[in-house]
Amino acid sequence: MESQPLVSVITPFFNTEKFIQEAIESVLTQSYQNWELLLIDDGSSDGSTVIAQHYADLYLEKVHYFEHDDHQNLGKSTSRNLGISKAKGKYIAFLDADDVFLPQKLEQQVAILQSQPETGMVYGPTQHWYSWTGEQQDYQRDNIRPLGVQPNTLFHPPSLVTQFLKIVGIVPCTCGLLIRREVIEAVSGFDDTIQHMFEDQVLLAKICLHAPVYVDSNCWDRYRQHSESSCSKAIQTGKYHPLKPNPAHQIYLNWLQKYITTHRVQDAELSNALEKALYPYHHPMLYFLLRVKNKVARIARKKFPGSVHRFLGTQLLGDKYIPPTGAMDFGSLRRVTPMSQAFGYDRGQPVDRYYIENFLAHYQEDVRGRVLEIGDDNYTRQFGGYVSSKDSVQRITQSDVLHVTKGNPKATIVGDLTCGDNIPSNSFDCFILTHTIQLIYDVRAAIKTVHRILKPGGVALVTVPGISHIGDYQWADYWCWSFTALSVKRMFEEFFPAENLQIETHGNVLVANAFLYGIASEELRQEELDYRDRNYQVTITIRAVKPDTV
Repeated sequence: MESQPLVSVITPFFNTEKFIQEAIESVLTQSYQNWELLLIDDGSSDGSTVIAQHYADLYLEKVHYFEHDDHQNLGKSTSRNLGISKAKGKYIAFLDADDVFLPQKLEQQVAILQSQPETGMVYGPTQHWYSWTGEQQDYQRDNIRPLGVQPNTLFHPPSLVTQFLKIVGIVPCTCGLLIRREVIEAVSGFDDTIQHMFEDQVLLAKICLHAPVYVDSNCWDRYRQHSESSCSKAIQTGKYHPLKPNPAHQIYLNWLQKYITTHRVQDAELSNALEKALYPYHHPMLYFLLRVKNKVARIARKKFPGSVHRFLGTQLLGDKYIPPTGAMDFGSLRRVTPMSQAFGYDRGQPVDRYYIENFLAHYQEDVRGRVLEIGDDNYTRQFGGYVSSKDSVQRITQSDVLHVTKGNPKATIVGDLTCGDNIPSNSFDCFILTHTIQLIYDVRAAIKTVHRILKPGGVALVTVPGISHIGDYQWADYWCWSFTALSVKRMFEEFFPAENLQIETHGNVLVANAFLYGIASEELRQEELDYRDRNYQVTITIRAVKPDTV
């Protein structure tokens, strides 16, 4: 049925008897039911063959076992292509035999592709999974692979390929993808000439050059970290290093250059990024000398910062060192373009998100009852929960998501804050409204709606930008305002009593500059982030309470 189109999950395996059962079970336990699992045996000589055949016999209609002629070992790309040729689904997902899907993976990804007919593929961040061992120290090592781009955004060709070349470590994991079958067939699947390293990036490049791709903020899968994986073995044997030039990377870049030329992809930013990535291979000696020069320069800057005698003099007087006119060293900041065009997402946590999430954490007791959030329910889930660690009563009774247009699968209410008559009045105990009203021209109408839809005693947790760039991709076309604490106070006091408002500013000159350059919060010290100077308002937070009726 079209409401639940068939999804083909393709799992190639080679000697993975330790993990394959857990991978298969993660598909069997999906909340989405209309799937088929294709187990592709790449010439295994251990017990994984028997395990795969057992599941195929147990679930005859759902699980299917395939192998190459004469039980050969032909590699990842050939095995996945065999799975694609046997697949019957409208959508195709890949799951390596040592990784797992989280239960909502297929349901939520299918919903996104169903609601966005123009989108060829969807993916989200993947968890680097160390805690599968059960060892206490490994739980601390689990982390989410950085997206490196603005989440909940549709990217058109060839923008993602350019970002993958520019930023190390943001290429999505194979287990994170869901792809339309027609798209994967249009690009002829994997390339059989590249089998063991970067074979996934070959497919990703083809798809991202061919069709729009939606990048979501949700994590749906776990990438098991262990010493027996093909990536770990390549690092151990010196065949691959994620941060250094290596033969496998060069093979991929040469393939990409040829592919772009053959398919006449003309994009200046992509060409420049590819040329920069190939520089260490085309000019190895110059690249080596440049690295030596940069290292020496970094050491020199650390050893001799600024004018030494003036610096020592100010230190003796207990003052901050201020370089004299003409002696300012801007260093890495002497540039007219930012480090990041995506608010710093590609480097870590954006600075404004540090303030937004600290604000919501401080007032998380307000996230209770019926909660409304814009766009998705991520913050509702993150900061909602239980009344206390000892209490099993949930604070949240109903979670709603408001979106301005149709097509968002997470939305429970479609409406515009400026004229949202269909948004029920006096209905919400909490409204999480983070960095949204700067995109609305009629701000007063939006704040009036916020007041109307809150229950008496309900709380709006609102954040707005002060000093900020207006972003890239879709935001620049809608960004209308930046605010100050004074402008926010005057507008909110038109609808909320002054005593029911708590307005705070966050930021200082260092933070403001860092945010404008796209530097992540992790690159600053906590005392730098927490120092407040009202003259440099990066983020403004508002807690607004609707008065109780008498």
